[in-house]
Amino acid sequence: MPQLNRQFLLAKRPVGAATRDTFSYVEKPVGEPGPNQILVENLYLSLDPAMRGWMNDAKSYIPPVGLGEVMRALGVGKVIASNHPDYAVGDHVNGALGVQDYFVGEPRGFYKVDPSRAPLPLYLSALGMTGMTAYFALLDVGAPKAGETVVLSGAAGAVGSIAGQIAKIKGCRVVGIAGGADKCRFLIDELGFDAAIDYKNEDVVAGLKRECPKGVDVYFDNVGGDILDAVLSRLAPRARIVICGAISQYNNKEAVKGPANYLSLLVNRARMEGFVVMDHAANFASAAQEMGGWMAAGKLKSKEDIVEGLETFPETLGKLFSGENFGKLVLKVK
Repeated sequence: MPQLNRQFLLAKRPVGAATRDTFSYVEKPVGEPGPNQILVENLYLSLDPAMRGWMNDAKSYIPPVGLGEVMRALGVGKVIASNHPDYAVGDHVNGALGVQDYFVGEPRGFYKVDPSRAPLPLYLSALGMTGMTAYFALLDVGAPKAGETVVLSGAAGAVGSIAGQIAKIKGCRVVGIAGGADKCRFLIDELGFDAAIDYKNEDVVAGLKRECPKGVDVYFDNVGGDILDAVLSRLAPRARIVICGAISQYNNKEAVKGPANYLSLLVNRARMEGFVVMDHAANFASAAQEMGGWMAAGKLKSKEDIVEGLETFPETLGKLFSGENFGKLVLKVK
């Protein structure tokens, strides 16, 4: 049996960006699983923008992480001891494992994954919650039709890169907004986007005029802020805006900046709708099956940005908010 469990606990509620001081690093003995519990060796952890929101003591779709609790994170790992009838030693599982070496507890919301069918990090990206978010936010809320123009912010990130490819599969013109020439090239050359707008090096409104002359039918928003305002100025009639995230606002020390151009929704009879992936949990299995089929057919690619070492967690999490990550950010525990 393993001896020590390294853990990152939430030490305080950050104002602005989370830093190493936001967490306390501890080493504790590994616990034994009790009745209906399992012990999991954590192998890979998913680092997501939503984690910043989970640190806030505010009403949300999920309770905040408590002070002194292990920082919440989804992950994949291997069962090394079990007192649960549905899980055997050697099973690989996906669930809320936390930022630590080992999880011990009841496997609420966990499910098994098969490392022989796909590499484990893929179950945190295209075949995990990231892929489910892209799939349901785009198809259920955005409801794109073939021939429409779909614009995505954070397009080279985990969710945006997958959502854009799904839009292409559905016959849409796809325009990605991303930061830097390398990311924009990747969207077009590797993922098959029709066009890209480099928000770091060009005016976004001018780019939208160039690439979306008939307006934007579906906008998949991952960043909020000024880019959301720019897209609102270029909406097509009956446009749909998916509010999947607002990463530009998560570390604000002041109040969140709302859209200034919201009357464009009225003029264009457009709608803006928020999205939470767990509302669609009943249909995850069928979506994963369809996504797996697209991957097998070469229609859908997944890019993971894997950083090694649990000890790097605070700094690695920060990559999400500086735009350093390229694809789905995953922490390899050891």
